[in-house]
Amino acid sequence: MPPHVCQICNTARAQILRPKNHARICAPCFIAIFEREVAETITANHLFQPGERVAIGASGGKDSTVLASVLKTLNERHAWGLDLVLLSIDEGITGYRDHSLEAVKRNSAEYELPLKIVSYEELYGWSMDQVVAQIGKKGNCTYCGVFRRQALDRGAAMLGVGHVVTGHNADDVAETVLMNLLRGDLPRLSRATSIVTSTPSASRPKPAADGLPGAVSFTDVKRSKPLMYAYEKEIVMYAHHKKLDYFSTECMYSPEAFRGSARTLIKNLERIRPESILDVVRSGVDMAKLVPDADGNCKGACRNKKTSGNDVGEVVEEEAEGGCGGTDGQEAGGEMAEMEQKLFQDAQAEENGAETEITMPAKAVDGQRHDGHDVSSTAAAPTANEINGQNHDRHTRPLPPGPALDGGTIPIRTKQEKKSSRKPTKDAPPPRQKLGQCDRCGYLSSQAVCKACMLLEGLNKARPRTGIEVGGG
Repeated sequence: MPPHVCQICNTARAQILRPKNHARICAPCFIAIFEREVAETITANHLFQPGERVAIGASGGKDSTVLASVLKTLNERHAWGLDLVLLSIDEGITGYRDHSLEAVKRNSAEYELPLKIVSYEELYGWSMDQVVAQIGKKGNCTYCGVFRRQALDRGAAMLGVGHVVTGHNADDVAETVLMNLLRGDLPRLSRATSIVTSTPSASRPKPAADGLPGAVSFTDVKRSKPLMYAYEKEIVMYAHHKKLDYFSTECMYSPEAFRGSARTLIKNLERIRPESILDVVRSGVDMAKLVPDADGNCKGACRNKKTSGNDVGEVVEEEAEGGCGGTDGQEAGGEMAEMEQKLFQDAQAEENGAETEITMPAKAVDGQRHDGHDVSSTAAAPTANEINGQNHDRHTRPLPPGPALDGGTIPIRTKQEKKSSRKPTKDAPPPRQKLGQCDRCGYLSSQAVCKACMLLEGLNKARPRTGIEVGGG
């Protein structure tokens, strides 16, 4: 059987079967296509600004190594003017991270990019080896993930960088979508499926007087994923044909993680249908539009209308197509957002002691009530049932005089008035969380104390205050 010819150039011998679409292409065409697709992702999503300083999260693995190589190549090819630096996190895992950091140092020298290494020991006083020795291998990835996310922001602030790019690929995003679905954690879908995530601080970075970039707060760092639509297998093939130097050993603590089960399922789906990975990613993006944001508003089309900035009276609809699960973007998502907002407003009114009014469903039309009773006769003299001011017939009892009679509404007692006679309900919605800053470290958090500080508090409580030494003798 004669060898296959590249489907792109139609001259060279096909060496690669693309995992994404099973196209048979040669190595030079694959490298060119891969770089072009990454460039299109960057330009389509406006990830970078000309002359921006960007930190590349470098772990020494295949993803971050390919990301550094591609960004350096595209930056020189398209004259983006980016100031690229490498940022590495040392978790303190003996036999794993120390070896991978050696690969990062070699890449830093080869690409001529400055390198900054931030360690858990330096930031938190704990290494991951010490954490695992304290808590065991169950749940250790939770500690590492929380610490690493904050360490990246803190490292970027040390460098004065406001933008960090990570090597998350399509497989990683699909695994995250699946994990959130299996855990029923839909609110995290928006952050996991967004190619750009940012947590703007209340205090914006101020430029220095000499025109150079000013200090960057670690709570004001933007992150992006340029390789979000690149398959993991294609990243490996790009690194192989470009002969990149990377570290390929898996973390010794990760086999116990829940992500491993999601990864196995994604790989099985890929064997059956290679397009499944991108389909899961796009489905996650669509499902994230169904989840209301912090203000209770839907992020899809779902009948959300907003006023244009030019004309106050002009109403424009969002441009998203078919948002929120409906054929025209006007179904479940909007109703869910409106219902949640209504419940929140009712809870706020009850907490503030405001009066709540209930509209009477029955109205009088031409002197007749819809329940068959005559209004004129109802409002006449007291009937036989009205004895000592009591009325046992709720259909014939007149409404109390006052403005409530005209509007057809009856004012209800405030919370303070009925506090003594009403027991607190267990079904009341919890108070809505607001994004603030941790009281201890200043990191962004919806709680008074961020998760990293809570984890550190638990670790430090179990740490002995004094060391014990056994001497000879």
